[in-house]
Amino acid sequence: MVTTPSTVGLTAVPPAGADPPEDPVERILSEARAAQLAAPPIGDPAYPRYCHELRDRLRAAWPALLAANRRDIASAEARGLPDTLVTRLRLTDRHLDAFAALAERGERELADLTGHITTLPAAHWGTLRRIPKPLGVVMMVYEARPTVTVDGALLPVIVGNAVLLRGGTEMAETDAALAEVARAALVAAGLPAGLVTVLRDPRRTLLRAMLKRPDAIDVLIPRGSPSLIDYCRTSGALPLIASGGGVNHLYVHASADLALAATVTLDSKIPEPAGCTSVELVLADRSVVEAYTAELLRQAEAAGAALTVRLDPTVPAPPAVGGRIERLEPHDLGREFLDPVIGVLAVSGLEEAVEHIRRHGSAHTEGVLATDPEVTERFSRLVDAAAIVVNGSLRLHDGPKLGLGAEISIATGRLHVRGPVTLGALVTSSWVVEADGELRG
Repeated sequence: MVTTPSTVGLTAVPPAGADPPEDPVERILSEARAAQLAAPPIGDPAYPRYCHELRDRLRAAWPALLAANRRDIASAEARGLPDTLVTRLRLTDRHLDAFAALAERGERELADLTGHITTLPAAHWGTLRRIPKPLGVVMMVYEARPTVTVDGALLPVIVGNAVLLRGGTEMAETDAALAEVARAALVAAGLPAGLVTVLRDPRRTLLRAMLKRPDAIDVLIPRGSPSLIDYCRTSGALPLIASGGGVNHLYVHASADLALAATVTLDSKIPEPAGCTSVELVLADRSVVEAYTAELLRQAEAAGAALTVRLDPTVPAPPAVGGRIERLEPHDLGREFLDPVIGVLAVSGLEEAVEHIRRHGSAHTEGVLATDPEVTERFSRLVDAAAIVVNGSLRLHDGPKLGLGAEISIATGRLHVRGPVTLGALVTSSWVVEADGELRG
């Protein structure tokens, strides 16, 4: 039996002969664990089949998915949600192409993960093999991003994990439709349907109860605002693979090519103003800050970009060449604007820039623009972040773009994984020791 869309989630049934727990949290957790234990080992042909099935069923169900998404969009607009959040929520045909590419990439990378297991000598008496194993039951908590639901229903699952997906209530209709597609794809591939559970109960009480269950959930991957991540971190006891938010900076050194610096700044903000790799504040050497700001506004006008620059009040505003100039306020330091807004702050040099980043940054993505190699090397050594980009867009911090593989998030913690969370970070491992009778003695 499969639960209906009106219940808490879409899950698999407990093992035969077991009475399902009446408590909804216990039911969800027990069914997810049962599905994960029933799943075949990593490398089984069912996982690449699932990649194919999910891709094909998303295509077949696309008109219905768009209809569900339009209902969510209409509700969001009626509630007066900000345009940036509505944009995150909206699905387009471009997303369908991206989902298909993700499924195909996942299949390729799965083969790489399982096809290169090396045998090592164990001293003089045996051999060692390190084989990938699932993390177990993975919970994802995120905001109104349907794309994350698809990421979560694919990448952890094809390496044998069960996933609990708890997205923003603003996309309830879209998530329900995506859950049906994922479940059908799992069944068609010969995998337990309960490997994907979309949680549809909006109550914080249910979320809080799950966050306190490290006995039943092996890892939590929160994606979203710093407040969401802090809530997940402080409200429970689950191990986290978490981002620290995207308070990202670019440092423009006096030696920088200012035209390149302006181009990099715009690419680091305008395409995805609310993205986690978006630049929020530019720290520019005082000797070049006026010229840099003028070039930034000139390029923004030429590109037709609706950019607002919040300028350090100690820096004279350049002649009006397009865009808006506002005063940079103290409360703008260390914040995510989530809009096409960039702060510009004058600094005395590299040391002051580094100190500012240490005080206000989120250890996600930081960048430096300079032609002096000593400056870029020193910046890279002094700044601590998941990625440091030298003379390029902060939006390069992306698994596929870097050639690292499909990613489910970008982690800023210090344990297990830092940077793009790819398939290799969604598994743990077991050492297989071929002992040939050896004893410890």
